[in-house]
Amino acid sequence: MPAISRDEVAHLARLSRLALSDDELDEYAGQLDSILTHVKSIAAVAADDVPPTSNPHAVTNVTRPDVVIPGLTPQQALAEAPNSEQGRFAVPQILGEEA
Repeated sequence: MPAISRDEVAHLARLSRLALSDDELDEYAGQLDSILTHVKSIAAVAADDVPPTSNPHAVTNVTRPDVVIPGLTPQQALAEAPNSEQGRFAVPQILGEEA
């Protein structure tokens, strides 16, 4: 016995506001029956003692501890710069833009 009948497919098509021809109803009834049969066979295999999961491997986020360390002071950062102005890196002007 099929998992879904042609009449049920026609009913679903009406609910979905799809205009299907008789040939399409027959085709979709066969396809949906095949899909539902496969789903039923997969559901029969699933064991109750196996927890549902999206990934068979445990997924954990590997991170290092967040340790605050001191950074460079503005003076240290600018000490090796080729050019600086008013506590900032000075770079050559590009595209003729005014500062």
